[in-house]
Amino acid sequence: MTIYDACDSSPQIRLSRRMRIVLFFLVEGVAALVIGFAALFVSFDPVWSAELPRQVVLRPSDARSGSLLFKTDDGYADATRLGIDVDLTVSGPTVRARVTQIFRNPTKDWVEATYVYPLPAGGAVDTLKMVVGDRVVVGDIKERQQARAIYEQAKQNGQKAALTEQERPNIFTNSVANIGPGETVLVQIEYQEPVQQNGSEFSLRVPMVVGPRYNPRPVVQSVDLRADGNGWGATTTDPVPDRDRIAREVLDPAENAPVNPTNVTVHLNAGFPLGEVKSHFHQVKIESPDSTTRVVKLAEGPVPADRDFELTWKPAAEKAPSVGLFREHVGNSDYLLAFVTPPSVEQAQQKTLPREVIFVIDNSGSMSGTSIIQAKASLTYALGRLQPTDRFNVIRFDDTMDTLFPSPVAANSANIGSATAFVSALQARGGTEMVPAMRAALSDTSHGDANYVRQVVFLTDGAIGNEQQLFETIGALRGRSRIFMVGIGSAPNTYLMTRAAELGRGTFTHIGSVEQVDERMRGLFAKLENPAVTNLSAKFSEATADLTPSALPDVYRDEPLVLAAKLDKLAGSVEIKGRIGDRPWSVTLPLANAAEGRGLSKLWARRKIADAEVARTTRQQSAEDADKTILALALEHQFVTRLTSLVAVDKTPSRPEGEPLKLSELPLNLPAGWDFAKVFGERPSLPAVPGERRADAGDGKLQLAALKRSPVPTQGPGTIQLPKTATDAELKMIAGVILLTVSLLLLMINRRQTSPQ
Repeated sequence: MTIYDACDSSPQIRLSRRMRIVLFFLVEGVAALVIGFAALFVSFDPVWSAELPRQVVLRPSDARSGSLLFKTDDGYADATRLGIDVDLTVSGPTVRARVTQIFRNPTKDWVEATYVYPLPAGGAVDTLKMVVGDRVVVGDIKERQQARAIYEQAKQNGQKAALTEQERPNIFTNSVANIGPGETVLVQIEYQEPVQQNGSEFSLRVPMVVGPRYNPRPVVQSVDLRADGNGWGATTTDPVPDRDRIAREVLDPAENAPVNPTNVTVHLNAGFPLGEVKSHFHQVKIESPDSTTRVVKLAEGPVPADRDFELTWKPAAEKAPSVGLFREHVGNSDYLLAFVTPPSVEQAQQKTLPREVIFVIDNSGSMSGTSIIQAKASLTYALGRLQPTDRFNVIRFDDTMDTLFPSPVAANSANIGSATAFVSALQARGGTEMVPAMRAALSDTSHGDANYVRQVVFLTDGAIGNEQQLFETIGALRGRSRIFMVGIGSAPNTYLMTRAAELGRGTFTHIGSVEQVDERMRGLFAKLENPAVTNLSAKFSEATADLTPSALPDVYRDEPLVLAAKLDKLAGSVEIKGRIGDRPWSVTLPLANAAEGRGLSKLWARRKIADAEVARTTRQQSAEDADKTILALALEHQFVTRLTSLVAVDKTPSRPEGEPLKLSELPLNLPAGWDFAKVFGERPSLPAVPGERRADAGDGKLQLAALKRSPVPTQGPGTIQLPKTATDAELKMIAGVILLTVSLLLLMINRRQTSPQ
């Protein structure tokens, strides 16, 4: 007997024929809907798979090694023939680099491609060329806003255009507009930078990947907007106002093959007979045309852009040249670049003071994998080098912070044992709140005790977006402390490291592998334990000079003093004076003996801009005056800064009128040795494609900027498709509403049955 028969036969229920018909269709309709949704839930294929054509399946990890991906509306388009070529020429003290980026559009759409990439922080980007077919378009330096306006107009007009912008001194963005279906566009930039020297070792570094940055959440403060106090509002202070410009999607290496294949060639002309030439992180093959030159190439061709390329070389003799002097004539001026390494004075010959050393170690998520191993090994080594007369403390931080001892303690065996155990137990997780840790390290609890030399050793990968906040903290609180930055991992933020060390009157040491820990930490402690060259000054006998750095920094053991000058004439000599410990030291260099150099004018201008940025940070110069100085130098010497950009426009329109233009933001690799889950958070069964590391508004933990479900995608022509749907939660909510409606209907019927007639 059905419910409708029961309604007719029950003496308590008297339903009209019309009511019974309505109830019949309502219940039958609800039942049909329930059955239909149940069929959806138990189907073998996910609901969102209906969008995709039924073809051979392909997982993202099946992408061919060394591919470059374009982001499209449907996922990623594989562009296997794209890549980057880096060609470097070393001429004595300078490096001239040419970076060629090949953008090929494998889709059927007109696209705009954007790519974030790193460069050395001390490099001056001065050339942009765009190659379209057989045409070469040369870029011009313009003020940043003007360059952007030119690019946007060209993009709108359907013209091919390229734009190079600086986001940080070591992070740049290239945008290329109106790449047609199947077209290939080459964008080539060039930059100049100085060779690095440490003792008898010379080196260059090519950053190859921008690591995901942790961006602290904005600070929101309520303010009274009206005098009567009845109106309230809010102001927001964002420590990373350009967070969207320095973030790109990062591929999970467990789910995706490496992208952005990169080839590197170095033409090395050292200017002296060469000894050992070595690449620390890549296998290379080395050709030796003669005693002073080498040609270095990657042994197995292009490699994924997931770690920095570093090349070092040493002279054939036991000792490196201690003095180098180079000149260049540009316009009406002469430019000078000098390298002077003061002689080493042994500690035993000096009256030394005990040290108060504050060790700071970053154990955030980006330090996971091999980085935390390197950091812990480095700090353990450093603890073992402390002397009984020293005192120390240890601070660890992620998005929280712990200080081992309430105040610095004696470096006895018990305290060092406690510190070693504390360090060995550290695990990498969470965000990177670096500013509070630096503030704690610079808190001088000994109140300027003149009997101790105060040093801060800061171990981190520097993967933050709020560098300026850190610099301002150092400028305000450094006091008598000296800051020694230790960069950890395959792709550290060298801009943060070098600027923080400069502001803190210390040095920067990079440790890129566990094998380098002992060697690099020995070199660091040679600087910590031996007297620096202080009170440095330079005086020109005849020429009028504009010198940079304007205030000569202290120089530590085996480090050269590097100074650049713009001269009205190349005459006379320059005398450099200082003190090594308690002894006076000086050296005189005749300018007539300077060798010819290349690109020295740009290096001088780039260093002058860094001086202006430092003066702005330390409040020695107003922001407006600093910006005027930077803009004038950049326009005169024609290179990219945060206030100037390079733009190139092909005069011939290529995109047909009415054809839409799609934006393709090219993803990046995760730096080698990083743990994806520790950086972006554990997401079981939900592989993520994040764009940046952010602070969660609630607890400061990492948050994914973009999170996409990763089902088994289907294969199209050269395409890896990732569905846009997240979960089937909406279907389940609808089913729940239907079931709730049925329950309410049955409840109403039951109440009518039990009510008095």
